[in-house]
Amino acid sequence: MIELINVSKLYRGQTVLHPTSLTLQAGETTVLIGPSGCGKSTLLRLIVGLLQPETGSVRFRGEPLTPANLRTMRLRMGYVIQEGGLFPHLTAWDNVTLVAQQQGWELPRLQQRVQELAELVRLNVEVLQRYPAQLSGGQKQRIGLMRALMLDPDVLLLDEPMAALDPLVRAELQQDLKTIFERLRKTVLLVTHDLGEADFFAHRIVLLGQGRIVQTGRLSDLMQQPANEFVKRFVSAQRLPLLREAI
Repeated sequence: MIELINVSKLYRGQTVLHPTSLTLQAGETTVLIGPSGCGKSTLLRLIVGLLQPETGSVRFRGEPLTPANLRTMRLRMGYVIQEGGLFPHLTAWDNVTLVAQQQGWELPRLQQRVQELAELVRLNVEVLQRYPAQLSGGQKQRIGLMRALMLDPDVLLLDEPMAALDPLVRAELQQDLKTIFERLRKTVLLVTHDLGEADFFAHRIVLLGQGRIVQTGRLSDLMQQPANEFVKRFVSAQRLPLLREAI
């Protein structure tokens, strides 16, 4: 579905992502995890075209991502960031339907799709008349997800979408997201700091450190067959009771 071939990125002369290759399989959820500054979000932004690589290429269904086709390719990708990334001057409805309106969707089609998505994310449609400042953190994330799904994209890219939520709201949204992923069978790439969250969602976990992929696999692989000392320290630092007992 998506292929990164030896992509790298520099910031102010410093390498933040060394040449990296990664393939996202269709219908699977891949989770990027690692400490702050390890290159997780950079990798995701390269895929969505917000950044251009210094070397290598990003391919979507075999076709390289280029400035010429970037807009068309983005319409096939849903992108969710922390707190939903909603435009504060637009209602939730207008945030959700913004790109579809730009694509010329007529009102009946918009209404039908919004109703479908509201039911999918378990959100009362009346909430869509509010502005982002009037919404809770969980509501913002659900609306951000609706916006990402509006055009029925092939791929969902989520950059730490639950990092700012309190534990109870986060747990509820995690369960809802997992149900949505399984129901829609989308190709998903999710960024998180939380190893427990990664294990909850992932078909495959990709652990990064200092701009490189250090190890890939399931949580059991990282715990039982760590690639190096960094992996051991990262797993131990999560401080989850179950993980501490297993180490």
